[in-house]
Amino acid sequence: MILQYRNRNRERLALIEKGVDASIFMKGRQESTPMWKVYILNLAYLLIGSGLGIFIALLITTYTDLNNGAVYPSIIIMMAGIGLLAGFNKSKDLDKN
Repeated sequence: MILQYRNRNRERLALIEKGVDASIFMKGRQESTPMWKVYILNLAYLLIGSGLGIFIALLITTYTDLNNGAVYPSIIIMMAGIGLLAGFNKSKDLDKN
């Protein structure tokens, strides 16, 4: 890793000595989405997933014979994970635009 940075630095110094414009170093970089938007998006999907988990767990305990205490935490955690996965995929799409 350190060797990569050292070689990159040497290449850039050699290009600068030859008089090449420094804008070529910024060619690969793109404007990224602000981090606060990604945090808000992931938090929203997490809360939506948790709310859906509570609702589904309520439906399961009401309409089936499963009334033990493990239904609520398991469904809530599972739906929160699905919500975070959806938020991650949505934030990747947000970063592409």
